[in-house]
Amino acid sequence: MDIRERLGTNLRRLREERQLSQEAFAFEARIHRTYISDLERGARNPTITVIDKIAKALGVTVGELLD
Repeated sequence: MDIRERLGTNLRRLREERQLSQEAFAFEARIHRTYISDLERGARNPTITVIDKIAKALGVTVGELLD
């Protein structure tokens, strides 16, 4: 599994654990919903700034997203 797939899997798991739709999470993270979808599918290679926004919106560390 490459890093994009790992990020996508962790993002989806953490988002669903918090019972957030992609749309609700995207609003909270201030990222477009389709971009969240692309990340969860491993179709995008996000910047570290985007990864940081996602981690903060989920209340986890960047390391937790990438482990």
